[in-house]
Amino acid sequence: MRHSSVSLLADSGVSSEDIARLVGHSEPTITEAVYRKQIRRVLLGGAEAMDRIFR
Repeated sequence: MRHSSVSLLADSGVSSEDIARLVGHSEPTITEAVYRKQIRRVLLGGAEAMDRIFR
C-alpha cells in the first residue's frame, strides 16, 4: 500500500520532498530509491495490451 500511495502521489505531481515528509523519511532520496515506482506507466501498458486482445 505504501509503494502504491507514493507512486500515485508522484504521478499526480506531488514533489518528492512532500512525499518524503508524508511517509516519514528525512530525505527524499530514500523515497525515490525505494518507494517511488512509475505505476501509471505499468497500468497503462497493461490496459493497452488488454484493449488489443479484446478488439
